[in-house]
Amino acid sequence: MLPTLKNFVSFPNLVDEFFGKDNMPDFMARTGINIPAVNVSENTDYYKIEVAAPGLEKGDFVIDVTNNILTISSEKESKDEEKESKLLRREFNFCSFKRSFSLPVSVEQENITASHKDGILSILIPKREEAKQKPSRQIEIK
Repeated sequence: MLPTLKNFVSFPNLVDEFFGKDNMPDFMARTGINIPAVNVSENTDYYKIEVAAPGLEKGDFVIDVTNNILTISSEKESKDEEKESKLLRREFNFCSFKRSFSLPVSVEQENITASHKDGILSILIPKREEAKQKPSRQIEIK
């Protein structure tokens, strides 16, 4: 069988170039740490980060942008208490995570928006006008 061209040529993925390769799933599998899964996508007008965090409310998240680094974090503590005659049982549940992404200089940091619906945190990062892909046009030869 002849080797194909795709085995030898690797085209960089623009999203990976800006946001970095995510090695978190490998780390999580080895350590047993539960960090929400993240999808990063791009279209002509913006980048979109989606964080799957079922059980967390919008007030549980903190989103910061500092020096072109977008950081998403959450801390949540819940206490369940059961009392039966002289027996007292307490169960603590503490959940926290922090994810950081390097932002490209071609985004409008002041216009980043976030929403939360059905356990998914969505963050829209708009591109600057000069970074948006322009439609092709034909140039007249004079």
